[in-house]
Amino acid sequence: MELRVLLADDHGVMRDGLRRLLEANTQIRVAATAADGAEALRRAIEMRPDVAILDVSMPVVSGIEAARAITRAVPSTAVIILSMHCSPDLVREALAAGARGYLLKESAGDEVVKAVLAVAAGRRFLGEGIAEVVFSDYQHKRRPATECLTARERDVLRLIVEGKSNAEAAAALALSPRSVETYRMRLMHKLGLSDLPALVKFALRHGITTLEESHNKRQS
Repeated sequence: MELRVLLADDHGVMRDGLRRLLEANTQIRVAATAADGAEALRRAIEMRPDVAILDVSMPVVSGIEAARAITRAVPSTAVIILSMHCSPDLVREALAAGARGYLLKESAGDEVVKAVLAVAAGRRFLGEGIAEVVFSDYQHKRRPATECLTARERDVLRLIVEGKSNAEAAAALALSPRSVETYRMRLMHKLGLSDLPALVKFALRHGITTLEESHNKRQS
């Protein structure tokens, strides 16, 4: 039996690449695509696909909100969330919204067909890049969300939340300011955070810095 898939991502190149990967499998047909969460919801209600693959960061309506709406409106559609972020909090939010699968974009090419087949068969599928993070977090082991960050990304995070400018952090780490900005954007993507206050809260929660240190270094 052919599985009909709805593919929603606001990047056309990503949609085209995933479509080719999926349709290389004779059991799968991409029956519709969407460029934002609202369009994905409309398409899902119209065509009632077997599987919907939703980018987590889409305009108009986010992938998680679209997942929640689709699973309510079309319970027979199994939802897979596609993301750049490995934060356990974000994964839990996606699963709570009704998603049955979660893939990191960087490994989606290797796993997307397996994920579609798994969720269509009624199973859950967590990509290799996040399964261990989520399991460890669930077991309350000492493996925080920061384990998906490189050592350099953690250094940049610490300096930023302690009030260092890009230039100051660059000098401390023997990097260029542009490299610091690149590291900063990358770690924010990985953690699913969008601004400096969210970064500070994350750093405090995970012991990367203390409230006193952050306050004092920002005042100095």
